[in-house]
Amino acid sequence: MSLKERITEDMKTAMRAKAAEKLGTIRLLLAAIKQKEVDERITLDDDAAVVAVVDKLIKQRKDAITQFEAAARQDLADKEAAEIEVLQVYMPQQLSADEVAAAVKAAVAQTGAAGPQDMGRVMGILKGQLAGRADMTAVSAQVKAALAA
Repeated sequence: MSLKERITEDMKTAMRAKAAEKLGTIRLLLAAIKQKEVDERITLDDDAAVVAVVDKLIKQRKDAITQFEAAARQDLADKEAAEIEVLQVYMPQQLSADEVAAAVKAAVAQTGAAGPQDMGRVMGILKGQLAGRADMTAVSAQVKAALAA
């Protein structure tokens, strides 16, 4: 069963269970997937493409939480955090810090990167390998530190 099919099945389960919050989040995810398919005139049957959509939605929720907490709207921040919990289920297993560090080291060695000017090449390799499995902001910071040394 593909990830998209699993999301659809989870939506049906949430409908039967009358879990309104979970159902709303899953419908939002399916709408985002459908929007990407319509915009790009493709069918997202690849799990990696669906994970990219989920990752984007999680990033949006994290940004919203930051904004809501700055505006002292904890009720809305809690709602966004609950949506993140529902969306996290569809993300692949996250890599440990050691695994990310090893991947960064391997990518630097593979590209022969010598300094900060080579960061784009290293990140290009890592993005394909780690997308959805690691926080790319943290990976970028590790690459920057590795290339500065």
